[in-house]
Amino acid sequence: MTDTFKGVTLWFTGLSQSGKTTTAQLVAQKLRERGVDRLENLDGDVMRMGLCKGLGFSKEDRDENIRRFYLVAQLLTRNDVVTIVSAISPYAEARDTARALIGDFCEIYVKAPLEVCAERDTKGLYAKAMSGELKGFTGVNDPYEAPESAELVLDTEHVSVEDNADRVIAWMEEQGYLSPAKVMASV
Repeated sequence: MTDTFKGVTLWFTGLSQSGKTTTAQLVAQKLRERGVDRLENLDGDVMRMGLCKGLGFSKEDRDENIRRFYLVAQLLTRNDVVTIVSAISPYAEARDTARALIGDFCEIYVKAPLEVCAERDTKGLYAKAMSGELKGFTGVNDPYEAPESAELVLDTEHVSVEDNADRVIAWMEEQGYLSPAKVMASV
């Protein structure tokens, strides 16, 4: 049975290795299991290989990167596509612009302490940034402006990815973007 849903952008923001992509992928899987077939997942790493290729990590390039994200998300959302964005998106002003432009928008702050993110980093980027070898790394030598009024704050240090994904689904139901799950009566 297909779930009833309405287009919305679920904007996952947080430090590198905070759990944005992992949580976003599980949310997408849960939505597909409920029959939501109009769904797009815009991941920061994937977008930088295509639509955002050639952009660096200066503030101007980061702002342009996020501008491209929110323009695509706006088009998808207004056509009743559930759009999942997982991008560091370090600057509050860019996220606020995305919210204003898109309208049907949920800012999801995927929160994990810097030390935890560094421990999860298999590429060694945090170590390079902390040693000064890598410049402009968000959270180390470039700012990350944490959301002050996100619709959801997901603690990935203490809460499982499953529970965090369920919180996103519950928010969608509460806000009318997704019909409540039907509970099967036991026979």
